[in-house]
Amino acid sequence: MPAIHFDAEFYVLVGFTLFLGVLLWTGAHSKFTAVIDTRIDRIKNELSETERLRTEAESLLASFEKKREEAEAEARSIVAQAKEEAELIAAEGRRKLDEFMTRSVKQVEQKIAQAEAQASAEVRAAAADAAVKIAEGVLSKGTGAGKDFVSAGINQIKALGH
Repeated sequence: MPAIHFDAEFYVLVGFTLFLGVLLWTGAHSKFTAVIDTRIDRIKNELSETERLRTEAESLLASFEKKREEAEAEARSIVAQAKEEAELIAAEGRRKLDEFMTRSVKQVEQKIAQAEAQASAEVRAAAADAAVKIAEGVLSKGTGAGKDFVSAGINQIKALGH
């Protein structure tokens, strides 16, 4: 009989075939399929959970965007109201300042008028006193022949002025 020479590849093929046969006979393929099915189910559950979380995150983002827009609108209205109030306060301040300035000017004008009236009265009183003194002086010296009362009075007024 001729001697059959088997290569290493033949022995690898026989060994692999026996290995697959043992795996099929022991039911390893069903265990392997169950492991793969379990992993597929777990991945599907994770994907559905991820989708749920993504949807929840999108709704939260939308609600936060809405709240941000509402807050910005409220801030704009607060700023507008503050500007209006500031303008009103400024207008009121200008009006009060104008009233104060008007009252101050009137008071100063009244004080000036009073000072003028008082100075005028003092000048009149001083003129009256001077006239009385001059008259007394002229009358006390008596009336002499040829004396000029007017020139004597003028000289006395000049003397009082200095």
